Amino acid sequence: MFRSLFLILMPLTLIAQGLPSRWDELTASDWELALKESNYTCILPIGILEKHGPHGPIGSDLIRVREWAARATQEEYAVVFPDYFYGQINEAKHQLGTFSLPSKLTMELLEATVAEIGRNGFKRIIIINGHGGNPQMIRYFIQNQLESKRDYAVYFFEPSTPPEVAKKINSLRQSDASSDMHGGEKETSVLLYIKPEVVKMERATQESGENQKRLNLPPNLYTGIWWYAGFPNHYAGKGEVASAALGKVITDNTVSSLVEAIKAVKAGIYIPNIGIGM
Repeated sequence: MFRSLFLILMPLTLIAQGLPSRWDELTASDWELALKESNYTCILPIGILEKHGPHGPIGSDLIRVREWAARATQEEYAVVFPDYFYGQINEAKHQLGTFSLPSKLTMELLEATVAEIGRNGFKRIIIINGHGGNPQMIRYFIQNQLESKRDYAVYFFEPSTPPEVAKKINSLRQSDASSDMHGGEKETSVLLYIKPEVVKMERATQESGENQKRLNLPPNLYTGIWWYAGFPNHYAGKGEVASAALGKVITDNTVSSLVEAIKAVKAGIYIPNIGIGM
């Protein structure tokens, strides 16, 4: 009887400490508690399936955002939607392992996914993205949320980097930041820190990550083939100089930034590094 009374009187926050953050690991009987503990907030980590040089795993982008969301929700509770790897990746369809859906279907799937998240009781949905080809698509998607009335808000999280963190990152860098874009030092470093067993470092120099500069256009012109023209190997940077130390700094900063974003969204506060939709 004493145990039953203790459980009744135990604060919800203490009970919620044992709640999984991943949607797929929650039980239906804990759903209402998860909604309340998260203040109706769900994180949607979006990655992609694509080549990351000769050494990085196909799911690099997904692995990174999934881990960042997991770490952030240990500090500030929110529910994390399961693996989502549908985005814009037409430029890499010539590379093995790429999973690319038609653009119309990709947008419809994202729309249906956030609508289902909303139908399950969430009022605040934070998208965290790991793929460089997605931001334009995500911003367009969020802007289109204004098209009709909804009972949930969609946010786009992009980590901010304080000057002192940027200085530390630069001190650890071994390659040129301007050419470090895909499968290079930064992305590889994060993987070496959070999941080193999936990185094949001995293969990092088997292909060139240099810009081939095969498209000669002035800076005020943009065309969709710009990426393939410069980086036909779907590799931009020098993965071979990556380090777990650099990956830790990037990860710690991203997680810290995400924690603050979750707090702000749960409190209904606007902060500059989050795009807001209706």
